[in-house]
Amino acid sequence: MSQYIQKLVLQGEHQQQDFKFQVNDSKKIARTLVAFANTDGGKLLIGVKDNGVIAGIRTEEEYHMIEAAAGMYCKPEIDFAFRHWNIDGKKVLEVDVPMAQLKPCFAMAENGKWMAYIRVHDQNILASTIMIKYWNRKNSPKGTIIRYSDNEKILLDFLNVHPFITIGKYCRLAGIPKYLAENIIVNLMIAGLIEMGQNEKHVWFRLKDPAIENEDENGKKR
Repeated sequence: MSQYIQKLVLQGEHQQQDFKFQVNDSKKIARTLVAFANTDGGKLLIGVKDNGVIAGIRTEEEYHMIEAAAGMYCKPEIDFAFRHWNIDGKKVLEVDVPMAQLKPCFAMAENGKWMAYIRVHDQNILASTIMIKYWNRKNSPKGTIIRYSDNEKILLDFLNVHPFITIGKYCRLAGIPKYLAENIIVNLMIAGLIEMGQNEKHVWFRLKDPAIENEDENGKKR
């Protein structure tokens, strides 16, 4: 049992794993639950410090804080599974969050507003407005009509030569307003032609590599 947890701890924090020394704020932990659900799912180890030291949880209150976060401060409620581990007399709470089937999921911010988060490397960051538009459009039963006008051609021609483009750059190239540029990009994302990248400061778009779609979890071609 201890080897299982030790192996996870040695991986460190990453896109699908986060450490928490303790949980004392359900609203803050809700961000992590939502970020995992909106991305690829993930695992939360409570009772483990950021540097990987196993400190153990102090009380059973940790579980109730997670339960409150998932039920009261996440919309929709986040499903999770959990297990308790005893590592050399120290209790570690393992929380598994699956990837949501319907996105976006939202967490309540300090100001009472519902905000969507995604997981990028080992950080929880706000989802961009264009990602939220993509999720909502993808969930719509109406479907999406893809047009190939000069505006789409400008974007795809640019990405055939350059590795990425920002929304501002595309607006200037095509001479179109931001809302129209976002709609075109969302349509092409749904069509599987382009994909989005994001970090804390920037959002960019690139051609989608079809080879990635045909790889299994080990990176081998299907």
